[in-house]
Amino acid sequence: MEGNQNFQHILERFQQADLQQKIEIYTTVQGLSVEQFKELLRYFPIKHLGELEKAMG
Repeated sequence: MEGNQNFQHILERFQQADLQQKIEIYTTVQGLSVEQFKELLRYFPIKHLGELEKAMG
């Protein structure tokens, strides 16, 4: 349950973040499942996916 609460906190931070903060959170957070990363992507602006891809190397 603690992991789910931690993800909820990350998700809330991600939703409120600006673009650069979203990129930083997405590229530095560890321990999330594939489904959790997909959930974060639902709140990422599609037109900026290229910037996220660059940041991920």
